[in-house]
Amino acid sequence: MRLVVVAIGRLKQGPERELAERYRERFDDLGRKLGFRGLDIHEIPESRARDAATRMAEEAAAIAAAIPEKSVLVCLDERGQNIDSTTFAGHLGRWRDEGMAAAVFVIGGADGLSPELRCRAKLGVAFGAATWPHQIVRVLLLEQIYRTATILAGHPYHRA
Repeated sequence: MRLVVVAIGRLKQGPERELAERYRERFDDLGRKLGFRGLDIHEIPESRARDAATRMAEEAAAIAAAIPEKSVLVCLDERGQNIDSTTFAGHLGRWRDEGMAAAVFVIGGADGLSPELRCRAKLGVAFGAATWPHQIVRVLLLEQIYRTATILAGHPYHRA
């Protein structure tokens, strides 16, 4: 199964990008041994529309175009579930074992994700009740994906 992160906005050079890349590389090293075929990141430019509804619609169309067929959609959204790392790993392991082609994680723009995208999602995930910058959400997501690989591999990184 391939993992894909589709994010509105671009991570600029700096510590967030370096940390995100570090977790992506760590996952690649371990993930292939676990049956994951890689971790791709697609950055989609923010819409320049004047109103929020139009921005969300334009961004949703661009996101939808980046979602491969036969994929499980996971939306990172403040309305999502607060799940622990072991549960997160369980979802990914199960989808891999069920032969899903890809798991696609979507991080919306400043206005959030369209209701249509959220409805299509198999899972909505929130990283707590706080509002996080999109750059930080990407780093948190990539860390959780790496942590998932360590949990599935029985590696001591996750000590819960």
